[in-house]
Amino acid sequence: MLAAGLLLALLSTAALNGGFFLQHAASQRLPELTVRRPFASLSALFSNLRWVTGFVTGLAGWALYIAALGLAPLSLVQATAAGGMGLLALLVRAGGVRLAAREWAAVAAAVSGLLLVGLSLPAGTAHTAAKGWGLPLIWVLASLLAAGLAASPVAVALRPGAGLAVASGLLYAAGDIATKAAVSGINPVYLFAVLIPLCHGLAFVALQLAFQRGSALATAGVSSLLTNLLPIVAGLAAFHEQMPGGLPGILRGLGFTGAVLGAALLAGIGPHGKARTPDSDQARRPGVRATSR
Repeated sequence: MLAAGLLLALLSTAALNGGFFLQHAASQRLPELTVRRPFASLSALFSNLRWVTGFVTGLAGWALYIAALGLAPLSLVQATAAGGMGLLALLVRAGGVRLAAREWAAVAAAVSGLLLVGLSLPAGTAHTAAKGWGLPLIWVLASLLAAGLAASPVAVALRPGAGLAVASGLLYAAGDIATKAAVSGINPVYLFAVLIPLCHGLAFVALQLAFQRGSALATAGVSSLLTNLLPIVAGLAAFHEQMPGGLPGILRGLGFTGAVLGAALLAGIGPHGKARTPDSDQARRPGVRATSR
């Protein structure tokens, strides 16, 4: 069951990152998206075939992710998902964006981390759940608060789109943690069932706004980094998952580190991390505005 869960996690991350790539590419050609005109913004998104294709692909990835959570521990599912950052980088490169040496190094780190996690699997893992609803609920509520701060003007010093991407990653991670609590049968299940669409809905809004303000790696990369990293920590802290001992534990720890390092490098955090998109070098269609944060 563990191997099947991680296979589903791999398929999930491929679909999610492919969907992110398509949505980001489509958003570059859309009119300005704003929460002040929600219906016009949603109409612009859902009337674009490329964006809809990415959205449906992402939904399929999320369904696979839920199935993976039912078969494998949260920390292992998220570490496996971190390898999808390599796919995102390759898609960006195929789209005409030149990647820096550190970004190719990030792909190697993410894939190597995934390999080390795979080598540690024969040792198994303690697949337990939180003993109560307190820690998972506190984690989710704290994430909502932190996301609000990241999306506010206090994040103006961050790279274009990064504040909204941070908010998106915090919210997607909170939704994943609530999902794990719900599928684990932690009561009150209905409360976590309500928090799942709330967190994912707000994350969706933040990420779509971020897509028009930054590059794919600076937005989807940052969001995916937090989406992958935070549930790993939550799996160990809030759900009492345990690392195996001995060499398998060392391999798994190095695997987690490699996956997270790869995601961090691909996110392009730092003064030289901003990737250029083809659309940043071209004039947009009449009536389409470029935006910045």
